[in-house]
Amino acid sequence: MGVEAATVGQGAAPSRERSPGWEASGPVDGPVIVFVHGAVASRRLWSPQIARLSDRYRCVTFDLPGHGSLADHAFQLDEAVDRVRSVIDEAAGGRATVVGLSLGGYTAIALAARHPERVRGLVVAGASLDATGISRLGFAAYGWLLSLIPERLARWLLVRVVLRRRDPIEAAGIAEDYQLRRGGAAVRSIIGVPFRRLLAAYGGPILVINGDLDVAMVAGEARFVRGVPGVQRIRLRRATHVSNVDRPDEFAAAIAAFEAGLAP
Repeated sequence: MGVEAATVGQGAAPSRERSPGWEASGPVDGPVIVFVHGAVASRRLWSPQIARLSDRYRCVTFDLPGHGSLADHAFQLDEAVDRVRSVIDEAAGGRATVVGLSLGGYTAIALAARHPERVRGLVVAGASLDATGISRLGFAAYGWLLSLIPERLARWLLVRVVLRRRDPIEAAGIAEDYQLRRGGAAVRSIIGVPFRRLLAAYGGPILVINGDLDVAMVAGEARFVRGVPGVQRIRLRRATHVSNVDRPDEFAAAIAAFEAGLAP
């Protein structure tokens, strides 16, 4: 494990620490936020939030199985949950606020249900539609669509359309690690898991974020959180499924506000 800046003092630049399995940016004594990326992406998906939050928070990112540096390992939910748990133990001393987007949001929900003592607060973005019932068809269709789109075309569209307003270097970095076939298989692997029931089992504070253009997740949101205690909801205007990229300032501000309201 290497450390680029071992200590942070008054007015010092945030430290950055890398291990074989994760990377942390921000003050070593700051509140820890662990970010879990979505399907087909990698830890680089969170670069907009790291840039906006690492001055105050210890921001930890890593790759899920089947993605980024672990592209050769097929995604399985149990393995993914174990990976997040181990990252929290190694990088956060056993407890952290967990932020998940899409597939990462569902993984974070499963983690919170199984290991609630490790999750100080849970932020779920683009993951408010249960993978059961009739919704199974939507998950299957989305998973197969990801697997069938040519990856070169998808990366080009990502940079030229989705990330066109972002810094070109940042956009290229996010797109470089995209693994559509592995990501599509990951989406199909979670079909049938009762995530709504798992969310209710957590029992801690929850923030649900959706972009108002993310039609499926917006449609499922009310039912997904009905009866679940401790839920706050935020809708980001002119944001799609990757709301953290579309509205990076608002997304980061929502996390900071949520984090500020958590008990120590």
